[in-house]
Amino acid sequence: MFTGIIEEIGTIQGIQKGRHSAVLSIQAVSILEDLKIGDSVAVNGVCLTATSLNPHGFTADVMHETLDRSSLAQLKSGSHVNLERAMPANGRFGGHIVAGHVDGMGTITQIRRDDTAIWYTIQADPSILRYIVEKGSVTIDGISLTVAQVSTDSFSISAIPHTVQITVLGERREGDLVNLENDIIGKYVERLLAPSDTQPPKSRLTKEFLLQCGYDIE
Repeated sequence: MFTGIIEEIGTIQGIQKGRHSAVLSIQAVSILEDLKIGDSVAVNGVCLTATSLNPHGFTADVMHETLDRSSLAQLKSGSHVNLERAMPANGRFGGHIVAGHVDGMGTITQIRRDDTAIWYTIQADPSILRYIVEKGSVTIDGISLTVAQVSTDSFSISAIPHTVQITVLGERREGDLVNLENDIIGKYVERLLAPSDTQPPKSRLTKEFLLQCGYDIE
């Protein structure tokens, strides 16, 4: 689990592309302090597993499904990425619950300044927008942000300059794709409230069963 509080900006050192997969070599500094092989790292909001370590970074495999559903397929050598290690049990919960499982991509359609705030408007698919609520949480390229406005085909967030400066959000331009992850709580609530397509298991608590167990039910 992650919180959407970015720890540092990493740099893609190299990409080994397979037929339907890729291996990313990512340069990093601070997250290497206690990173171990097998640990989870959110890379632009995508949960990846560190498969090898070196003094200047780590590598991570990216599967076909991940490449199809995220903007990681567009990375190249020299690209900057947001990095966050999985939250420790005794860590501070500064953002919101982030699984690192990207729901899809959105397109930045507008960037504008409002005094010190920087507004980003992002067009997204209806399947993503259904979970976007005003004043709710959303993850953009791994960054935990608060939704400021919602329309029929897009939503907007208002970022403070500090967030823009310490994340790749500062490099984003109109027309860029970003990874989006909805607040997981809304998805679970919807699933629990939706009628089930399957019948509940038939109970074994029958009259015959009780009689076999010695109960007098007459």
